[in-house]
Amino acid sequence: MAMTRKQRRLTLIAAAGAVLVVAVGLLLFAMSNRLTFFQSPSDIVALAPPPTDRIRLGGMVEEGTVVKDPDGTVRFSVTDFSATIPVVYHGLVPDLFAEGKGVVTEGHVGADGIFAADTVLARHDENYMPPEVARSMENAPSLPPAGAAPLASATP
Repeated sequence: MAMTRKQRRLTLIAAAGAVLVVAVGLLLFAMSNRLTFFQSPSDIVALAPPPTDRIRLGGMVEEGTVVKDPDGTVRFSVTDFSATIPVVYHGLVPDLFAEGKGVVTEGHVGADGIFAADTVLARHDENYMPPEVARSMENAPSLPPAGAAPLASATP
């Protein structure tokens, strides 16, 4: 028995929908290993993620911690004023990167507790701060005065 025009149309729509669902499912599965979520220094100290996990670390560049080596290595600490994580990055940092400014880095936390960054992102203008960093800082017990040491540190 031959299908009516309406049945053929519904079959075609159902097949296209099934193909679309499978394509979206495969896309999400493929991207699941590449997704990185923002974490504050306090989150990293509390959760101690394994060195195999790629994460984003965000906060403020701690005053007095930026050291630029001649070989292109930049060492600095990221703080949320509750905890501090030391960071090592090989490469050029953005022009807006500076002490006391917001930063988001991507990379891995080593077994030694040092964050090995492969990407450093700086804020865009005077008023910009990543929303996650702003929320993290709002939840901090209290902001220390400029230049004061953080309350806790992940450095050895």
